[in-house]
Parts: sequence; structure tokens; C-alpha cells
Amino acid sequence: MMNNRELGRTGLKVGEIGLGCEGLLGKSPEQTGQWLDVMEEAGANCIDLYAPNPEFRSNLGRALAGRREKFVLQAHLCSVWQNGQYKRTREIAQVKAGFEDQLERLGTGHVEIGMIHYVDSMDDWRAVENGPVMEYVQALRRAGTVGCAGLSSHNPEVALAAARSGLIDVLMFSVNPCYDLQPAGEDVEELWAEKNYAAPLVNMDPQRQELYETCQRLGVGITVMKAFGGGDLLKDYSPAGKALTLYQCIRYALTRPGVSCVMSGARTLEELRGSLAYETAPDSEKDYAAALAALPKISWKGHCMYCGHCAPCPQGIDVASVTKFLNLARAQGETPETVREHYAALTHKAGSCVACGACETRCPFAVPVVENMRRAAELFGA
Repeated sequence: MMNNRELGRTGLKVGEIGLGCEGLLGKSPEQTGQWLDVMEEAGANCIDLYAPNPEFRSNLGRALAGRREKFVLQAHLCSVWQNGQYKRTREIAQVKAGFEDQLERLGTGHVEIGMIHYVDSMDDWRAVENGPVMEYVQALRRAGTVGCAGLSSHNPEVALAAARSGLIDVLMFSVNPCYDLQPAGEDVEELWAEKNYAAPLVNMDPQRQELYETCQRLGVGITVMKAFGGGDLLKDYSPAGKALTLYQCIRYALTRPGVSCVMSGARTLEELRGSLAYETAPDSEKDYAAALAALPKISWKGHCMYCGHCAPCPQGIDVASVTKFLNLARAQGETPETVREHYAALTHKAGSCVACGACETRCPFAVPVVENMRRAAELFGA
């Protein structure tokens, strides 16, 4: 069955594999029901609803009848249907009408996540943060119509500002091994532009790493979009210079701090079943470390990827967890109490390290593990 994760501070538990709604577009009510049957059988419960297509919403509503409580709906505001096509809007009258239509067609009086749709510029974020859209979302939350507030973005600068604002509980963000090396920007197409991969890329963009660590520290749950780069990462023409596998991309996203759920952009039932089969696949098929270390256009040398290849430690230290807590504390500039508590709960602390170096011989990314253990022991006092 599906492995469930806490969605940040929301109190919700979501399956680590969810469903983007791409595959449900154009499907009949019966076909939509089949997709939900497959999800229910696998224990997957989170569905993203960015598309405003009214037929899709109505068909999903019919398929949810009698089992609504089994699913967590990530419903988008500001994504509306106008003149037979999708439109993103901040006009509050359109936002309200679109969301009310969504609830009616879904046949429900509430959704678990009210997601402010597609905020990729700082000017747009400031307008949302201080304007009627955020006021509306917070009013919906107080009324119980939405359980928690969310925001979708491809820009780590915007996402960081939103996470730090305290106004959102869930962030939908694009996470994959290629995009994570790109700097912040307001043009989403730059993330997959061929020119941006012409020269070798080295190590994760620091703002993206800061984003993931900030979300984990503040309890902002991350749901992942574009884990496969729109499918490009799975092809020979991958911007990384070599194809990755479906499971490697999923595992990569799930090992980022703060991440709770990866939305599968499956367009067929076969693709959906393929994503859900991640849960029962052997670890050898999910392991991304060797694949990432061998990519011709990208390097993570010296950067811990939390892949676990350093294990087993002769002293029993969970090296990946210690390193993650160390990085969380570094990012904050101090040691938050929650991080200290999680570190204290570890059975074996960094101070147990005897500097044998076995971990470093196994690390595909040449991380200075022994030095990290020394710094963690000094920081946490054990």
C-alpha cells in the first residue's frame, strides 16, 4: 500500500504519489471513475485540480460521489474557464465565481487545499499577498470551505517569500534534478530552455536548497509538479544529457526536505499505474545517486543529495539525517528548537563518528562527510 506522509503543519496525511489532473481531461465520467478506482486501490489520495475545464470538474464530481472523504483535493483558485479556454486571473469577481463553480461541479462544500494558482513574479506575489485574492482565501479558510491555503509557483524567490509570510500552508513547486540547478526567474520556460544547459551546471541553486529547508523548518508542505520535467527528463534528449527513469525522478523529489507528495502527470491509466508501482519497486530501481553522478552536463560534487549511499555507518549514525539537520540549522543561521528535537531523537549522534571514512568512499558526490559529522557534533553538542 501507499506510504503516507504528513503534509507539513496541515494535519493532513497524503500518499507520497498523487495525481495531476492532465490525464483526466477529456475523459468520460466512467473513465474518470476508473482512474479513481486505481488510485483508491493503491491508497493514493491526493489530486491536483489546476484545470478549470467544466466538463472535467463535473466528471470528477460524479466519480467522487460516495467516496469523497477518501481523497485530498488540491483545488486551485484563480484558474478559470472563459470563452472555452483556460485563463489565469486575479480579478476577484472571476476568482470567486470560478471557485464556487468548482465546488458545485465537484459536489462538495469544502476542499482540503485552496491553492492560489501560478504565482511566478514578485510583483504578482505582492499583489496577491496584500490584495483581495489572499483575503478571499483566508476567509474561505476561516469558514472551513478550504482546510488550508496553498500557492503554486516555479520561482524559488516567490516561493520563499510565500512560505515565510505565514499565509500559506502548502506549496506546489516544480522539483527535479535539472530545474534545481537553475537560478530564480519569472519566465518558467527558462527552466527547460536548451541554452541554459549548454554549459555544465554545478550544484543546486542555493535559493532552491534554502526554499526546501525553509519549508521543512516552517512546516509548509510541498506537493511536487514537473518531477519529470514534462517528460523530458525521461528521454534521451533530457537537458541533463542523459535519460533518467521515472522512479529515479520520483525518489529524487521525495528526498528533498519539505516534500510530501509527487503529483504524477500521467496521461494514460498505464502511466498512472507505472507511477503508483514506485511503492513496490525495489530500492535498486529507485536509486538515483549513480545516475546523477554520471550525468554529462550536471555535477553535484560536494553536495549531499540525501541519497543514503553513505550507509551503513559502523557506528550506526544515520548520516543523511544528521546532514539534513545540519543544513537546516545552517540555513537558518541558528538552531531551531524543532530541528534540535529531531536531532536529539536520533539513536546515534554525530559525536559517535570515529572518522573511519567508510562513508566517504561510498559517496558518489565526494561529500566531506567526516567534516560534516564534526560540525554537527559541535553545533548540536553531541
